[in-house]
Amino acid sequence: MPAASFPSDFLWGVATAGHQNEGDNVDSDTWFLENVTPTVFREPSGKAANGWELWESDLDLVAAMNLTAYRFSVEWARIEPVEGEFSDEALAHYEAIVDGCRARGLAPIVTLNHFTSPHWFAAKGAWLHPEAPKLFARYCGVVTERFGDRIEFAVTFNEPNLPEMLTWGDLPSFIADLERATLDAASAAAGVERYRAANVMLPEDFAGMREGMTAAHRAATSAIKARRPDLKVGLSLAMCDDVTAPGGEELVARKRGEAYDHWLGLARDDDFVGVQNYVRLVYGPEGMLPPPEGAVVNGMGSAVEPDSLRGAVTYAHEVSGVPVLVTEHGIMTAEDGIRADFIPPSLDGLAAAIADGIPVIGYCHWTLMDNFEWIFGYGPKLGLHEVDRETFERTPKPSAGVYATYVRDHAR
Repeated sequence: MPAASFPSDFLWGVATAGHQNEGDNVDSDTWFLENVTPTVFREPSGKAANGWELWESDLDLVAAMNLTAYRFSVEWARIEPVEGEFSDEALAHYEAIVDGCRARGLAPIVTLNHFTSPHWFAAKGAWLHPEAPKLFARYCGVVTERFGDRIEFAVTFNEPNLPEMLTWGDLPSFIADLERATLDAASAAAGVERYRAANVMLPEDFAGMREGMTAAHRAATSAIKARRPDLKVGLSLAMCDDVTAPGGEELVARKRGEAYDHWLGLARDDDFVGVQNYVRLVYGPEGMLPPPEGAVVNGMGSAVEPDSLRGAVTYAHEVSGVPVLVTEHGIMTAEDGIRADFIPPSLDGLAAAIADGIPVIGYCHWTLMDNFEWIFGYGPKLGLHEVDRETFERTPKPSAGVYATYVRDHAR
C-alpha cells in the first residue's frame, strides 16, 4: 500500500470550463468584452479548443487517465441567450455530456457560473442589478430540472472572490486602467449606462458585486434543493496558501479577511466548499517576499511549492467547517517537466491533510488541455494535453501520464 492514502470513495478528476474550451460563446458577456475596442483581452477566444464539437472524445481522454470525475461548466449564455428564452438545444447538449460522463464512470461536477454570463445580463449591470439573484436562480432551476438528477455535485460560482484576491497580486496599474476602458467601451457599444461582468471588475463595484453574488448563491442553492434536495451544492474559491515569515502575521490575517473569509463563512451553510489553489505566497512585515534564490518558479514568477495545496485545504476547512472538494489545482508553465514533478508531491500533501482529519471529497486537476486563459489569451499553458491551434488535435503531455499513474497506484 502506498504511503499516501485516500478514502475509497475519493473522486479523482480533471476540470475544464465552458468559455475557455467550447468556442464561439457568442451570446456571452466575455465574448462581447473580447471584441470591443479597447479591450483588456490579449486576443479573442474564437473557437477556443473546439470543445463544443469534440466533447465526446474529450470525455474519452478523461476516462483514459483512470479518473472517476469530470468538472465542467454549463454556459448560462447558451442556455438563456435571450432573457426568459431557454434553448432546448443547449440543454440537450449539456445533458448529453452529463450522460456521457455517467456512461464512462465519471461523476459529473457541474459549475453553473464559471465567470461568464449572458450579454443581456451584463447589460443590466450583472450582479449589481437587484433582480440578479432571482434571474440566476431561475436559470439554475431550469438546469436542475433538465438533468440535475444525474449530477454528483453542483458548484454555483467559480472564484467569486478572485477580483479581491488579485488586488493583493501587485498587477501593473495599466491592467486596471485597461479593464476600466474595456467596460466603458462595452457600455457604449451596448448602449447602456453600466455594462458589468464578473471577470473584469472595478474596485468600486467589489462590495455590490459580492452582495449580489452572495444573494445569488443562496437563491440558486434554494432553487436547486427545491428540485433535488439531496444534490450537494457549494461554491469554489480561489485560495493561495498564505504563510508568514517573521512579522508577516498581520498582513496574512488581513488578506484572508479580505479575500477568503466572507465566502468561507457563507460556505458554512453548504454541503462542501471548493478550493482552487495554485501557489504558496510568503509574507513578511513589508509585504510579499520574493521566491528564494534558485527556486523553481511558475509562469507567474512564484515559487513552485507542492505543499501549498495542503495548506489551502486546511485553512478552508478550519474556517468553513464543511468538507472540501479540490475543484482546481495546477500550475502555469510551458515546461511540462515542472508540472509532472509537481503533481505527485502535491497529492501526497493532500493525503497528509486527510490523515490529519481534513474531510476531502476529491481532487480535480486544472486542466484537461491548454485553453483560453481569459485576458491572457492562449499564452499560458496549464493543460495535461496540448492543443493544436489549427486542427484542435489533443496530444497528451508527460504530466498526463504521471497523473494517471498516480491515480492508478492510489485509487481504491
